Amino acid sequence: MTTTIRPVKTGDRAALEEALRSDETFLDGEISVALELVDEAIGGSDDYEILVAELGEGSDGRVAGYICFGPTPMTEGSYDLYWVVTHVRDRGRGVAGKLIRAMEDELRDRGGRAVRVETSQLDGYEAARRLYAGKGYAECGRLPDFYRSGDALIIYYKQL
Repeated sequence: MTTTIRPVKTGDRAALEEALRSDETFLDGEISVALELVDEAIGGSDDYEILVAELGEGSDGRVAGYICFGPTPMTEGSYDLYWVVTHVRDRGRGVAGKLIRAMEDELRDRGGRAVRVETSQLDGYEAARRLYAGKGYAECGRLPDFYRSGDALIIYYKQL
């Protein structure tokens, strides 16, 4: 099945929300924040960008996931990766890896130097942590009990 990576379109919002809600990974509050960023990106924000992955051929493609990223304030060429989401039905097809690669290529083309990612230590985020490590993101910090008691913030970083 062909994977196409493209910029977000206004009509993608419902499919991106469906991907966020396709399993129990994200809490309701997390989904609300993710959708705020989706709305910002669709509205043309300079702070948040979204690339969408479609699986299928031509106009028959379905939204399989997305990546949300943006420039890190007060830096030159550093970016934050905010969300990488794959619909549960499309996991295991390399969608998240293709989204990360497309983001990195785009950032390199504009002179981007580095990407930072923050995630949770909870078991539900283990696949995300493996993904980041597998794509060359080094764990460079942990803040214990950051999100809530027993849930550390883990910081990953990659120089492009």
